[in-house]
Amino acid sequence: MQARDPADDVRAPRAQVGASPQHLLATVLGEYLDSADADLPSAAIIAILREFDVSEASARAALSRLVKRGLIAARGRGRPPVYHLTATAIARHRSRMRHFLTFGARPPRWTGDWVLVSFSIPSPGQAARHAVRRSLSALRFVGLYDSVWIRPGSDADPARQALGELLHQVGGARWSVLHVRFDEEAGPHGPASAYDLTALATAYSDFIGRYAELRVAAREGTVSPTRALVARTSAMDSWRKFADLDPDLPAHLLPEPWPRQQARETFLDIHSALGSLAQARLVEVATPHWPEAASWITHFRASTDPARPEPTGGTHPAASALSQSVNPDIH
Repeated sequence: MQARDPADDVRAPRAQVGASPQHLLATVLGEYLDSADADLPSAAIIAILREFDVSEASARAALSRLVKRGLIAARGRGRPPVYHLTATAIARHRSRMRHFLTFGARPPRWTGDWVLVSFSIPSPGQAARHAVRRSLSALRFVGLYDSVWIRPGSDADPARQALGELLHQVGGARWSVLHVRFDEEAGPHGPASAYDLTALATAYSDFIGRYAELRVAAREGTVSPTRALVARTSAMDSWRKFADLDPDLPAHLLPEPWPRQQARETFLDIHSALGSLAQARLVEVATPHWPEAASWITHFRASTDPARPEPTGGTHPAASALSQSVNPDIH
């Protein structure tokens, strides 16, 4: 599952491997801070990233990049600076956490529908061809053949919009977006052949093996808060790649045995058992620089209803209100 340009391999989209300080900071803040009202001192951010062996210089660079991306904003002009998550970041994090924590909970409702994109770009349009492939990969399409891409489901609007934006000024370019069904859906020439399901199954099995010891320790309650913070974040970072890569095909298109359910149970055992410990460690690390840390720091957990992950912890009224707004029907 190595990272590479989707243009180099039209069979399967790939995700970036490894966590940069910028990505790590976004992951930690998204998991443990669920309010745009919280004032977060830069010193607290540096102390938090130090838990992951990120230097002060790299932490400041990561913070600066997230500010430029609009996920974090400075509060006023004071010194030292104080930051807060933006409303855009909060909405994005909640959506992503729902996706990560509910992925694989239920089999997809399968109708046999696929969206198919076919395009033709003249030879001089190599840059446009690469841009189309990158865009389709981001929309979770996969190359069935060189210029024929597919995605399960029936929502064709995102692909239609992307192709129109990318190719409307490319001379000689043609494209079509179709709703299709395969006569031999499960055969060797069917849509499943476009995916490297063997590599995906191996990655799931590797995940299970990698976190087996931690899963046992989490169940037995032998993980320290310091270890819990780093280990839980590592498990989340590993699991989120599956939620982005796995096309979530119906069972009749998957090889047997398919290890996703065991991998999901491994992840949820770790994520649920270590949540409070990781939160406690974050509070401990941040409080010397941020006295209100315990009021704002929270953590997401998978609900007993797998369709409703929810943040928990934190005592500030604004944080509690925001937590409830993620799932208004939680009692």
